[in-house]
Parts: sequence; C-alpha cells; structure tokens
Amino acid sequence: MADLDTGLKEMMAIGGAIAASVVDYGSGMALGSLTTAQNLDVTVASAGNTEVVRAKVRTIDQLGINDAIEDILITLGKQYHIIRPLSSRKGQGLFIYLALDRGRANLAMARHQLRGIEEGLDI
Repeated sequence: MADLDTGLKEMMAIGGAIAASVVDYGSGMALGSLTTAQNLDVTVASAGNTEVVRAKVRTIDQLGINDAIEDILITLGKQYHIIRPLSSRKGQGLFIYLALDRGRANLAMARHQLRGIEEGLDI
C-alpha cells in the first residue's frame, strides 16, 4: 500500500505526466499535488475537475445507471487529462487527476498504470 506522497510520485513517473493530484470532490480541495508544468495551476484544475465529477455522478444517478465511473478522459490538442474516482471504501469521495503531455504519453499504458496506482493507494 502506498501513502499519498508515494502515490503522487508514482503518478508523476508515468510517461508524459505533467501534473497529478488527489482531490476531495466534496470540497474541491486537493489533498496533495505535484507538477512539472509551469503553465498548469493544479489547484485550479483540481477544483474545476471537481465540477466534472459531480456533474457525471449526478447524471448517472438521474439516468438510474447502476454502475461506477472508472475514469473520465478529457482530450485536448496537446494534453490528456484523466480523472479517476477512487473505488476503495477509504477513498470514497476522492478522485485522482492526472495531466499528460500528449506528445510523450501512451494513453493506454497511462490508464493501466494509473489503475494499478489507484488500487495500491492507501488514504
């Protein structure tokens, strides 16, 4: 099991990673974050992605879909943004946010690695 700091470092070790955070989507506050990008404010991104998660959870509930969000992918011209709600009981109400440089990232591999990090995260 990895603690928050170790988990963030593991996320930043994913090929093409430029920012990572673990966020409480009840408050929109990041519990922790790391970045190498000078033009990406992780605090703003974390808070903004909170709205994305809330909207999707609300929509799934309204549609009566009995399923859980695995991840949400936002594709930009130069970046991928992956939002992954934590599935463990301890992680309820939290999500992982990972931003990747699209030119250096392998999206399939990043999603696979992020799933493994999420499963080993102990928060």
